[in-house]
Amino acid sequence: MSRGGYVKNEKPLNSTAASLLGFLHEGPMSGWDLVAMAQNRIGSYWSITQSQVYRELAALNRDGLAERGETGPRDRTPYRITEEGEAFAAWVARDPGPETIRFPLLLSLAFGNHVEPERLSRIIAANRTIHAERLAGYLEEAKCHTGNAYGAATLDFGITYERAVLDWFDRLPGLLERD
Repeated sequence: MSRGGYVKNEKPLNSTAASLLGFLHEGPMSGWDLVAMAQNRIGSYWSITQSQVYRELAALNRDGLAERGETGPRDRTPYRITEEGEAFAAWVARDPGPETIRFPLLLSLAFGNHVEPERLSRIIAANRTIHAERLAGYLEEAKCHTGNAYGAATLDFGITYERAVLDWFDRLPGLLERD
């Protein structure tokens, strides 16, 4: 088996495909089910679009990592993980490498001197609200979280992250006054 990837084509298993295989360990699911699960479970820190899910399911099926079932009600076609789909085990056990920060507000803020101050203030306030709402959602989820310890640790990261971001938002006016 290759380091973290497909056996047949010797291509590395990408994160989207790997996450779908991870979800398929729970049983057969349609693309629609996988999109909903991804949005619910990992959507706060990893984005997966509907088009990516269907594209990756087709590739996983083609490469023998997942098998397409018979189309069922509402034209939903379930997929199930195959034995070759256990390439997921190699992917999940690899060193994931460094993270990449993709925080669109930071990009806007880096060029904030080109934005009217009132407009920039509205952008900042709107983004602070998003993070406050996300923290509230995580805290609500934590009250009734009965998942495994790994899910709980991920949820704890989300809570800690959002608290840190909100602390940064609170300090931001003073940071911008230094300019």
